[in-house]
Amino acid sequence: MEKVNINEKFGLIKELWTPKIIGELNGQDVKLAKVKGEFVWHNHTDEDELFLLVKGSLKIEFEGESVTLNEGEMLVVPRGVEHRPIAEEEAWILLFEPQNTKHTGNVKSDLTVDKFEKI
Repeated sequence: MEKVNINEKFGLIKELWTPKIIGELNGQDVKLAKVKGEFVWHNHTDEDELFLLVKGSLKIEFEGESVTLNEGEMLVVPRGVEHRPIAEEEAWILLFEPQNTKHTGNVKSDLTVDKFEKI
């Protein structure tokens, strides 16, 4: 067993919208990502997705509404729900997702990551 310093791991992340795996448990990946700007509209057909805001602010848009997360707040986006994260300034997020979760669901974009790096 080895403890993980989340702030140190965030220091290793240089790219935006490119989650990195920092741990695994029960078929789930624990990922960190730095984000800024708009992501793509997408959904995950078979998986729920947990967003935990570590630093900054993140708005997650849904059809007809949005939720803004601030530091220390989290939101679970249910499977199949179309959503788009947006960060006006750089934000740091922690994600819990099943290991087979596709980064942008069935949507392909320049931001899509097909293989997640472990740090």
